[in-house]
Amino acid sequence: MAKKIGGKSPDSIFNAMLEGMEQAKQDIFVISEESRQSYEEMKDELEDVRVNISRVIEAGDLLEEKTRAARRRLAEVSQFFNSFTESQVRQVYEQANDLQVQLSLNRNEEKKYRQKRDKLQRRLQILLQTIERAESLVNQINVASSYLNSDLENVDEAIGKNKSSQDYSLRIIEAQEEERKRLSREIHDGPAQMMANVLLRSDLIERTYREKGPELAFQEITSLKDMVRQALTEVRRIIYDLRPMALDDLGLVPTLKKYIDTIQEYNKGIKLEFQSKGKEGRLPNKYETAIFRLIQEGISNAIRHGKSTKITVEMEWLKDQVKIMVTDNGTGFDQGIVKNQSFGLAGMRERIELVEGDFFINSSPGNGTILMFHIPFIKGM
Repeated sequence: MAKKIGGKSPDSIFNAMLEGMEQAKQDIFVISEESRQSYEEMKDELEDVRVNISRVIEAGDLLEEKTRAARRRLAEVSQFFNSFTESQVRQVYEQANDLQVQLSLNRNEEKKYRQKRDKLQRRLQILLQTIERAESLVNQINVASSYLNSDLENVDEAIGKNKSSQDYSLRIIEAQEEERKRLSREIHDGPAQMMANVLLRSDLIERTYREKGPELAFQEITSLKDMVRQALTEVRRIIYDLRPMALDDLGLVPTLKKYIDTIQEYNKGIKLEFQSKGKEGRLPNKYETAIFRLIQEGISNAIRHGKSTKITVEMEWLKDQVKIMVTDNGTGFDQGIVKNQSFGLAGMRERIELVEGDFFINSSPGNGTILMFHIPFIKGM
């Protein structure tokens, strides 16, 4: 029989909590859908503005040609003033002045449309961030709901026996959300921003071609190609961090070499070395993924937390196991303090357990860190 807490049973408290979370999820979903609808409507409005900009520019170019012709005609009349009647002089002057006024109005209209376009692009970016945030919140609620629903029976016993497991699960959720935030920031600050700049530069190229000729326009196109190339590099780097495709195609050792080269390229001043001894071979997917992530986490910790300037990764392929050692010259840490508090180390232990291996750490403050992984081969691998 469930114990009563303040007149309510644990089941009723949990049910009320889950109902509240479900309602919050529905509210967030409504906000997301409204934002998405506004986003689509604003995209259509932006397209109309771009069409109007093109129309105004074309009209402006035509007015500019007419204005230049009117000015030449005015100069001709001024030069041979006595050859024209007063009425003809007035007509030429008024025509030139009228065209100048129309051109000025055209330029003001173009400026307003461009300002409106820029404003719409900023609002679209904000709406996109709102949609992404809403989706992230719904995902968080789904994870939390699943977690709370996992075992409502014998809740008192579960709380007592699985406290450490719950803490670890919650930290996984936090880490997942942090990773999503990091990924969102990387995409927003990198490829998304570059793509926005590509749109602006394409407008500039059109203007440059009309006003300054093809030579300068081609220079702008070259610059634009460099920008697109950089965006592509950033996208590939982000995809590589999520799941290196080379792991499936090339295998573990070539992928690790490529990864280490990439890390060294993005972290100037840090020296990374990689050695592989013995007869290399392909392993089942889960083993190669686990080893790659273990080394990736070890290098990441050495750079971020250890402030290391030199990191060495050594692999030794034996008959019945593979040995891995990640050594750095960083700040090190007190194992007695960090052991039970580091999510990164806990994650490494989880991965090691999945492949039935062993994990050893040797570190102390000021003396760097050595991580050792022993992963056995299973018969038939």
